[in-house]
Amino acid sequence: MTATRATVSHLERGIALIRVDGPLLGSEEITAFKEAVAACIAEKASRLLIDLGGVNYMNSTAIGVLVSAFTSYTRRQWQLKLCGMNMAVNSIITITKLNLLLDTSETRTDALAKFSG
Repeated sequence: MTATRATVSHLERGIALIRVDGPLLGSEEITAFKEAVAACIAEKASRLLIDLGGVNYMNSTAIGVLVSAFTSYTRRQWQLKLCGMNMAVNSIITITKLNLLLDTSETRTDALAKFSG
């Protein structure tokens, strides 16, 4: 089984991208994801896109990381968006009603178009 990775890169217009690949189930995977979000906050990346296209499942701890990231970004009046969720992850986001809180898009292109400024 391949380890989950959370890779940070930078796109045009100062947008940071976290690309997550693999399930978000165990403490190591969650830690990598949390550290990637913390790195973006530390470098003052005021626009963050989290691409969950490589995630096939996430547990409640991963959802907690998403909520924490949303809270941190909202408190700073920064922008956070999600994209690329498969049906299983999208169902989790919908069941937990996070789709009412988080700005989600089907594709990275769609999400990038939503960033203001």
